[in-house]
Amino acid sequence: MSRFTLPRDIYHGKGCLAELKNLKGKKAILVVGGGSMKRQGFLDKAVEYLKEGGMEVSLFEGVEPDPSVETVMKGAQAMRDFEPDWIVAMGGGSPIDAAKAMWAFYEYPDTTFEDLCIPFNFPELRQKAKFAAIPSTSGTATEVTAFSVITDYAAGIKYPLADFNITPDVAIVDPELVEGLPPKQVAYTGMDALTHAVEAYVSTLHCSFTDPLALQAIEMVFDYLPASFNGNMTAREEMHYAQCLAGMAFSNALLGIVHSMAHKTGAAFSTGHITHGCANAMYLPFVIKYNAKEPTAAARYAEIARKMGLPGASEQALVNSLCEKIDDFNVKMNIPKTLKDFGIIEEEFKEKIAKISELAVGDACTGSNPRTIDPATMEKLFTCIYYGTEVDF
Repeated sequence: MSRFTLPRDIYHGKGCLAELKNLKGKKAILVVGGGSMKRQGFLDKAVEYLKEGGMEVSLFEGVEPDPSVETVMKGAQAMRDFEPDWIVAMGGGSPIDAAKAMWAFYEYPDTTFEDLCIPFNFPELRQKAKFAAIPSTSGTATEVTAFSVITDYAAGIKYPLADFNITPDVAIVDPELVEGLPPKQVAYTGMDALTHAVEAYVSTLHCSFTDPLALQAIEMVFDYLPASFNGNMTAREEMHYAQCLAGMAFSNALLGIVHSMAHKTGAAFSTGHITHGCANAMYLPFVIKYNAKEPTAAARYAEIARKMGLPGASEQALVNSLCEKIDDFNVKMNIPKTLKDFGIIEEEFKEKIAKISELAVGDACTGSNPRTIDPATMEKLFTCIYYGTEVDF
């Protein structure tokens, strides 16, 4: 038996932020990030809509990119003090992911972060509050997923938390919130969405419910991401919906080792953070070539290429066309091809890659990858990505 879970309500279209006034409750805590929502006036709008619906509102501001365990604990304490019956998270993936974890600690103060790191081990939520998510970027799709990524900076590791309990009750997908995104963020989040859809389509847990969502998302990214990057607002609206469709697919089909690798390298190097979407964009073509050595995966990648109208008379030619298309997108949007191009120091890479590879194999996303991998092979794959060499194993 398989399970397919989505938010009960997904509102989409320009101006749908106003649906906040229709939430039924007494108190709402609004969790936001670093200030872009405030600067653009959306935070004030959200507060007004909630108040219009008869709710008392408290703010928890300043969730950092790649939220920390410490921020999660502070937010949970703020929730315990205020006692909301709605948690509303607005912004990029970070405030929404953080609020999901806060929710668990709000309702279950005695649970531990270690407990939540075990996949599908959350306690039963909605004892005190429901959850509404409002994305302001077009990539993570955390507004429709059963996932949250929290960073332990002391250990330098991102932990993906997974449980259908943290799938939001309400998602508000308003394209007005993404009109002001800078091009680099459009590029990184768009490639994150593409990776979600491709990994969901080839995942060992893909099914008849997830496949159409993944394919539609891939088609929309191919059609609209370059124009969105170049400032076309119609394309940007479509990308906001594409990433949501990709999220519906991967929340239920799960992901693969592109994400395992991105999770474990994001905060690992002294040269600075590797933004999640940038890591995915770099790693995806290399992982496709690795996975395509497995016949079932090769057939699925070829099917993606065929359905997208990419050239190729053979399965291998179609897989190559898909990788070339992704490489072309990366070039057009100024995304580095290799970890060396990104600026990771060679000596540090060599020193750390064995441990990173071991952690990546142990990541929650590895289990649904279509081809198995061990730490030694993972290290070989990372080495190809560092130098840009051919994946021939």
